Amino acid sequence: MAQWTSAVGAGQLARLLASQQDRPAGPGTRRPPAYRALADGIRLLVLEGRVPVAARLPAERELALALTVSRTTVAAAYEALRAEGFLESRRGAGSWTAVPAGNPLPARGLEPLPPEALGSVIDLGCAALPAPEPWLTRAVQGALEELPPYAHTHGDYPAGLPALRAMIAERYTVRGIPTMPEQIMVTTGAMGAIDAICHLFGGRGERIAVESPSYANILQLMREAGARLVPVAMAEGLTGWDVDRWRQVLRDAAPRIAYVVADFHNPTGALADDDQRRRLVDAARSAGTVLVADETMSELWLDDVEMPRPVCAFDPAGSTVITVGSASKAFWAGMRIGWVRAAPDVIRSLVAARAYADLGTPVLEQLAVNWLFSTGGWEQAVTVRREQARQNRDELVAAVRRELPDWEFEVPRGGLTLWVRTGGLSGSRLAEAGERVGLRVPSGPRFGVDGAFEGYVRLPFTVGGAVAEEAAVRLAAAARMVENGGVGGGETPRTFVA
Repeated sequence: MAQWTSAVGAGQLARLLASQQDRPAGPGTRRPPAYRALADGIRLLVLEGRVPVAARLPAERELALALTVSRTTVAAAYEALRAEGFLESRRGAGSWTAVPAGNPLPARGLEPLPPEALGSVIDLGCAALPAPEPWLTRAVQGALEELPPYAHTHGDYPAGLPALRAMIAERYTVRGIPTMPEQIMVTTGAMGAIDAICHLFGGRGERIAVESPSYANILQLMREAGARLVPVAMAEGLTGWDVDRWRQVLRDAAPRIAYVVADFHNPTGALADDDQRRRLVDAARSAGTVLVADETMSELWLDDVEMPRPVCAFDPAGSTVITVGSASKAFWAGMRIGWVRAAPDVIRSLVAARAYADLGTPVLEQLAVNWLFSTGGWEQAVTVRREQARQNRDELVAAVRRELPDWEFEVPRGGLTLWVRTGGLSGSRLAEAGERVGLRVPSGPRFGVDGAFEGYVRLPFTVGGAVAEEAAVRLAAAARMVENGGVGGGETPRTFVA
């Protein structure tokens, strides 16, 4: 059986390699031999995630014709990549991309900070803001007033409180997506929702197509569920989704599930337009793939932007798209309330399977979210959240541009994260150096499959003002440490990124 899960055509690879020619070489750099330049170019595309790991590369003759070089040059480049662990080959199966064992290094120390460290370490690990007060307190107080009738019951509601299911369904209907309460299941956060979906549809060994890069915690959840991840490279900048590439991967790899964050994608901040959403749904329907649309960032627009229609709007029959939402990003991460919108038969299956997991979501938190939705408190709280995130974004962007002018990024119009190319430095080594200067930052490989995106870090909009300026200063100090070779390698512990 072939070890590759997707394929890169000769023309596509030639275009990706050509895009690297715009990057200036450092002063005094000697031009490498043609085979070495080709090998370095392919390796960089893999480490940046623009060519997925486990992607079949074109045959030597095909690539030589596309690049107008000799076949000998391509053969030598492939041999160099094999020697370095970035290419594997087997007679009859071709050659596919890989990442050497132990490289790149995983990111360090992004577990929650202990209280005693809060004053000395700046934490850019979690893309989460403090609770928007006074709405959290008011919501909990409102929930306590509504609690007594529920206290006389067993308290287990596997599908969620009927009142909250009806409220969430009504919110979709107001958005132009007619929805019944029977199409909603309340979950313990978006992670609980996606975990339930993966166990129902995925199963151990099933293929799941994911954006590359994608949300780190979801990737880890899917790995631990035994899924085989099929990465689909995002386009450059904020243009997001190469739908032709998605259609090819869905057709060739036939994944059972595809997971996308079409609304202010985590980590890049990209926003899919209506045409991209329509074509993604069409491609998934044609391939028989269940398309899971993560809407947890959908209400966090920070600029004046006309929001596209929800992904599920392009699936009126409800047979292809499953939508996941959450209060955690738009309101507060401590409010562990999420939900699934799907066809009634899918909801019934999810609810039945849940009996062997957690039985239901905490009643008090459900009542608090229902209070927010029913009183208008949600809209007021999210408005405060947008203002805070917008100010943090602008201040962090200014600070990073001042301290690290050679680093590259595009400013997203919403969401909570900035995806930054680190000027050729190792993101994993930057994360390690950051710990030494009192800064926690997640490296790019956390958001890729099998070690891609070594040249990136993710910066969340969680700090502003003087703290954002100090974070950029510490990040620049970490960069100097890496440039001077002051950071060593070695195995590092598993970490958590929100």
